[in-house]
Amino acid sequence: MTDKKYVVGLGEVLWDVLPEGKKLGGAPANFAYHAGQFLGMDNTIAVSALGDDQLADETIEALKEHDLNDLLPRVPYPTGTVQVTLSGDGIPAYDIKENVAWDNIPFDDDIAKIARNCRAVCFGSLAQRNAVSRATIQKFLDATPADCLKIFDINLRQQFYTQEIIEESFRRCNILKINDEELVVISRMFGYEGLDMRNTCLKMVTDYRLQMLVLTCGTNGSYVFTPTLTSFQDTPKVEVADTVGAGDSFTGSFCAAVLNGKSIEEAHRIAVKVSAYVCTQNGAMPPYSPELIALVK
Repeated sequence: MTDKKYVVGLGEVLWDVLPEGKKLGGAPANFAYHAGQFLGMDNTIAVSALGDDQLADETIEALKEHDLNDLLPRVPYPTGTVQVTLSGDGIPAYDIKENVAWDNIPFDDDIAKIARNCRAVCFGSLAQRNAVSRATIQKFLDATPADCLKIFDINLRQQFYTQEIIEESFRRCNILKINDEELVVISRMFGYEGLDMRNTCLKMVTDYRLQMLVLTCGTNGSYVFTPTLTSFQDTPKVEVADTVGAGDSFTGSFCAAVLNGKSIEEAHRIAVKVSAYVCTQNGAMPPYSPELIALVK
């Protein structure tokens, strides 16, 4: 494993338990899969933890079906689940079970080796809700090479974040990905309320010495801010099958394009095109066409 420079999805691996059945979820595996479509599946890996239960075995099988490498140590906690219930008018509610395997990712020798051989890593705030996984994620980030892309895909969920966790993550990342709703929360939390959206993003780039800040605004387009340029792309109008995994496909394809030497503007265009395609497909990990893969070559 350690003779390659890896692109890593680090954090929660879980199952969404829906009324019609369960589906493998979690942003880290999605990110690794989408980056791997462009960089080669041998070069990407999902890092988390599993329990010693049937769901863990099913997780391994599901990842194998997508040719996705994994480093998922077994720990004495149940494999993670999210119970999804629907109200009478179809609005989903989520119960993200606590004290599960991905809350307790150990920083062992195997994970340390991956960190030292890491080209890029994507992590979020949800997997840092527990002190054990938070410490592992921080140690992983601190062990990566100086030129590693460290993407903080903030993913605020329910009550599972604090200002301290967010700020520590800002200081450890060099690329921040955030959506417009999350930006409002962060603006209030960090005292940026007097600024408009653009100036808030530019101030965060300066305050935390970010290489880039990626802001997604749903149907209103997306931006990439750097210290020297701003890129904007409209959101394409497509026939949506579902939006599961679309955000992770944006992040994974953007990361892959940057690693392959594309300009910020070109990487942004590719990410928008890929995420629009994923919206037209069912599931979080659809296969890519050769024409789509060729965009990053």
